[in-house]
Amino acid sequence: MRRRPLLVALTAAALFVIAPASGSGASATVRLAIAHVAAHCHVWKTSTKTLGGSTKITVRTGTRVVIRSDCPMDFDFAQTKGPRLPLAYPRTYAGTARTITFRKAGVYRLTATNVQTPEERGLVTLGEANTLTLTVVVQAG
Repeated sequence: MRRRPLLVALTAAALFVIAPASGSGASATVRLAIAHVAAHCHVWKTSTKTLGGSTKITVRTGTRVVIRSDCPMDFDFAQTKGPRLPLAYPRTYAGTARTITFRKAGVYRLTATNVQTPEERGLVTLGEANTLTLTVVVQAG
């Protein structure tokens, strides 16, 4: 019955190779939404807080920022400051999400501009449609 200790040792070794080291490989994720509001048309939101039309967040390198449009409008994203991000196609469609990974330390600025007017989408606003601004400060770590 010498096989059992060998089997236990092989199983433990296999689990050690397969299991990731604790704390490694897992990057933080920040979730933001673009929400339609009557005043100023759009704001940044988290699941618990309204942040406004212009907001600033601070994250560590490797953080993923997921931006979802919870508004029935499409948005064009543009980067106006910071190390170049691979944004690819600028448009994000209503109900979809865009994930941006911040790999380098620095200060990034992004804008999100609605493609359609509120009237074209049948929305009521108090004032002009606004361009959202997101500043992301990425710290090494």
